[in-house]
Amino acid sequence: MSGSASAVQMDEVRTRAKSLLSASGSAQDVKVEVQAMAAIPLPLSEKYRHFTAEAILRENGAGRNKQEVVETLTRLVKALSILEKYGCNLTCPTRPRYWRSVKHNNPVFRTTVDAVKGGRRVLYLYGYTNQQIDGLSFPDEVSEPDTEKVAAVTLEVMTLRTEVDMLLKGIHPNLEHFRDIVPFIIQQNELVFDAVVVPPGEEQQADKPQIPPPSAEAAPAPDIEAAPKPSPDAPAATECSLCGGASSLLCPSCDNRAFCDACDDIFHRHPSRATHKRDKIQKTKQETCSICGISAVQAQCSTCVQRLCLNCDRLFHSHPDRKGHNRTSLTPTKTSSPSLSPWGCAHCTTVNEMRAVLCATCERPRLATPASGAQENPASIPTSPNTEWQCKSCTVVNAGSSILCEVCERPRLATRPPVAPVTPGPGSPSDAGAKWTCQFCTFGNTKPSAVCEMCGLSCKDSAGVSLPQSLQQTSSSSSSSPPGAVDQSLTRPQPMPRVNLEMKRQKMMREDGLTLIQQIREAEKRGVSPEEVYAALCVSGGSNTNPCDWLTSELPHLLDEICAMAASVQLNYKTGNAGTQQPAVESGGGGGEGSGSSGGAKLSRAEAKLAWLTAGGDTDRAVRQLLRDRQVKMRELHSLGFRDVAQCEEALRQSGGEVKGALSLLQRPLLEPFHRQIWAEQPEPPIDPKHPDKQRMCRRLLALYDLPSWGRCELVLSMLQEPGVTYSLEDVVQAVKESHDRDFIRRILVNECPCCLSIFPRTKMQSLTSCQCSVCHECFRMHFTITVRDKHIRDMVCPVCSDPDINDPKQLDSYFSTLDIQLRDCLDPDVYDLFHKKLTEHALMKDPKFLWCCHCVSGFINDEDQLKVTCLSCRKSFCAQCKKPWEPQHQDVTCEQFQQWKRDNDPEYQKQGLAGYLRDNGITCPHCRFQYALTKGGCMHFSCSQCRYQFCSGCNNPYHKTGCRTAQCTFNGLHAHHPRDCLFYLRDWEPPRLQELLRRSAVDFNTDPSLGTQTDSCGVMEQKDEGGEPADSPCGIPTQPGQAGLCEKHYREYLVSLINVHSLDPALLYDAQELTRACERYQVDTQRGDGEEDNVFHARLLKKLMEVPLGEKVPRNK
Repeated sequence: MSGSASAVQMDEVRTRAKSLLSASGSAQDVKVEVQAMAAIPLPLSEKYRHFTAEAILRENGAGRNKQEVVETLTRLVKALSILEKYGCNLTCPTRPRYWRSVKHNNPVFRTTVDAVKGGRRVLYLYGYTNQQIDGLSFPDEVSEPDTEKVAAVTLEVMTLRTEVDMLLKGIHPNLEHFRDIVPFIIQQNELVFDAVVVPPGEEQQADKPQIPPPSAEAAPAPDIEAAPKPSPDAPAATECSLCGGASSLLCPSCDNRAFCDACDDIFHRHPSRATHKRDKIQKTKQETCSICGISAVQAQCSTCVQRLCLNCDRLFHSHPDRKGHNRTSLTPTKTSSPSLSPWGCAHCTTVNEMRAVLCATCERPRLATPASGAQENPASIPTSPNTEWQCKSCTVVNAGSSILCEVCERPRLATRPPVAPVTPGPGSPSDAGAKWTCQFCTFGNTKPSAVCEMCGLSCKDSAGVSLPQSLQQTSSSSSSSPPGAVDQSLTRPQPMPRVNLEMKRQKMMREDGLTLIQQIREAEKRGVSPEEVYAALCVSGGSNTNPCDWLTSELPHLLDEICAMAASVQLNYKTGNAGTQQPAVESGGGGGEGSGSSGGAKLSRAEAKLAWLTAGGDTDRAVRQLLRDRQVKMRELHSLGFRDVAQCEEALRQSGGEVKGALSLLQRPLLEPFHRQIWAEQPEPPIDPKHPDKQRMCRRLLALYDLPSWGRCELVLSMLQEPGVTYSLEDVVQAVKESHDRDFIRRILVNECPCCLSIFPRTKMQSLTSCQCSVCHECFRMHFTITVRDKHIRDMVCPVCSDPDINDPKQLDSYFSTLDIQLRDCLDPDVYDLFHKKLTEHALMKDPKFLWCCHCVSGFINDEDQLKVTCLSCRKSFCAQCKKPWEPQHQDVTCEQFQQWKRDNDPEYQKQGLAGYLRDNGITCPHCRFQYALTKGGCMHFSCSQCRYQFCSGCNNPYHKTGCRTAQCTFNGLHAHHPRDCLFYLRDWEPPRLQELLRRSAVDFNTDPSLGTQTDSCGVMEQKDEGGEPADSPCGIPTQPGQAGLCEKHYREYLVSLINVHSLDPALLYDAQELTRACERYQVDTQRGDGEEDNVFHARLLKKLMEVPLGEKVPRNK
């Protein structure tokens, strides 16, 4: 079949199945179409339009071996079955009650749909797009699901489930489309298909099994047991003696009874039959359809050489090009027992295991017939073996653990028994019509309809057994009377027909029920409850008055009468004189004053109405109920301390009989003095620890400060009464809540601030997370306010111990994250915003693309890849790599080439001589990469003005204020660890010694000044302290001959820079003492061997020392 023809056939089958599923919502109606779509030879991308089936198979078909792949695909089949049920529920005309949501905590959903990949994507296609806490749901604005789209997606889910099931069974006709998706399964199926090869033109007998030709290369499929070869005298296949299906085993011990696999497993599980030996029944292999590969062959086409089942033949030859094909009908061979292979549920189409008795999805029996989704009673569908079930014979609800019905003793899975037709009497009229009795509610239906008038269930097959009486009489009379005889029924008078009392009673019950439902619905619209409607109907009797109108006009008078009767009964009981006084009955809705003498009981209409509803409209019962309720309420009020009967009755009358409302009315006068004291404008007097009434002070402490015990209150008062105490009450209370130890409380209350030297309690002290120092709140706020406004962000350390170490980036980041939380509440808003601004700049400096301008002090993020960069503040350009001012000669050349060009061609640069060289190779901060046009002479401890990073200007190693993390370092003061080629050590060498090191490595160096340079004083720029502020100025020290126009200090720096550029090791010129000290500094073993000579010892130490690498951070700019 060509690709276009397959696509056309796919569209035709999909359209027909979509219309069927949209109309019925039953998977059984489209089962044939789904199998046909699964067998059409199309790629997965063309067959599935709404979701990518290939991706779902790849995600759920991954595994290390064939067994894992089979398990994951089996799980996918179960998940697709559940998704199919969701889709069918949405397309069904009678959708379930909770169709709008899917709960994640559902165990079935969690173990199937949620356990596979791609399941939730299908739910999104159904319309479950709103994410909830416990699941998915339709959006609130969507009132109805898109039935067309849901039906299309459901059909693709059913098709994919069928294809995966065919792959697992090894009967898929189009394996080439799955070769790269599930290779394990395809290899297994190819081995199975290669075992039997049928030539294209060969026709086989329908009643003979296919015999594979002998082949040396054909191998059995892995993990599939070869069936034992049947003996020649094996018994023939028969029906199962229990279920009626095709049998597969024969038991000689049970009188040669035949069983299928499922029945045999259950029947021979009994201990008395467990040892029976059964014989396998020889079966013939059935030929299957060449398209679907599932159903039996029932038609053969000689034109297109196809052997098809009825459904595939009808679909395949419905095409106009194949309508004229000659086809021959074949009689299918008798199939083997369904228990030998997996079986499909007739209700939900799920493929179950061979030995399963109930369906894994819907839990229906194996032999259950397909049920219609529109007419099936939801209560009759079993949900699980432990839930209650309803008997289909007598409709009694039984416990989930019972197997037989408690009333009729029929099995749980038994179907409804056939109901005998109602035979009318001899006097029934001939035009009475068809009659049938509903098998579920036993209602006798008279109309010729297929649905019961009472319960709405289908009549099933009842219509076929209840023929009209007229037809039965006519047929019997016509068959018994001889020709020409006169019908005596026409001349003889007929008796009056009997009235069917049961039918009349049922009809009256139905009419009364419908009338009552209509009245209740009308009453609910008017705000009347069903109980009031029922009571009104009981009182009004058979009158035609509307219950709602009766409640409006007559109920108030009836309630007054009930109150009067109850008051009279109560008064007569008290005085023993009937009818002497009239009760005071409330005339309002529940709060008005009653009328009558003062001696009567005070009852409200609200109480009377509640009693009347409880009594179901009976007046006498309502009076007794009213008196009982009033007596219970009076007892409850008496138990709460209110003994005045008149006040209690008046409070109950005013509250409409509610005890809570009456209690509020009775307590109001008692609480009036307390309310006046609370709402008074006078201030609360302070607690005086020396007050003579100690108990009163303790009670006030308990009420105001929530102390845990009376003893803690006495401890607070005693602490405040000690001589020379300056504590506040709140501080003492807070300390006493933490402990009851006096010494511990004093330590909490007495703490000295190291900044202002004042005494504060611990609750008014604050400390940082980096140290154990504590300062008062005011000193803490002032210190960080001044630091944020006037200093660098790296100065925001402890004001007492200056912790933490700002050179440790990990410690610094964690410190600022906790400091931000502490400063949020103590700093002013503008100061806190400035702190966040500086913190942001500090974070930006860590970005690799952050650049400092060499013309000003601004920094910015550079996202461009060009060397030329323009500052956003001063609008001047510089090189992004060497940080030098930009010149046109730098275009298209490297930084080294540009520097060499300036040395050779720039007169101004040549005039500067080596001073310009030292300026260009000045100090660069290793932390923020800010460059300083300064030399490294003088103090090697350099502090960056931009980021406050402290480092050595000769080797870029950090300076530590306290102990560092270097192994075996015990120095806790300000120090740094310098390598042996750092200027820190080499600046003490004389220039001839440095020149000797350069000569050994053939490195050129200058001794004469450049032409045109000033030679009387050194012009190298240095950072000097002038007036307490750092300033850049020339060195000014007189120069010496042979030092290239520089002072001796800067000439040494020049020679050391050449040593660093060429990575020369100064250890080559170490003497014995320097060699030993360097080895000790690098922790090299300096133990001398026995009898080892000095030269050998020093050579060994020098070799070990030179194995230690030079400084990694030493500047080596050329």
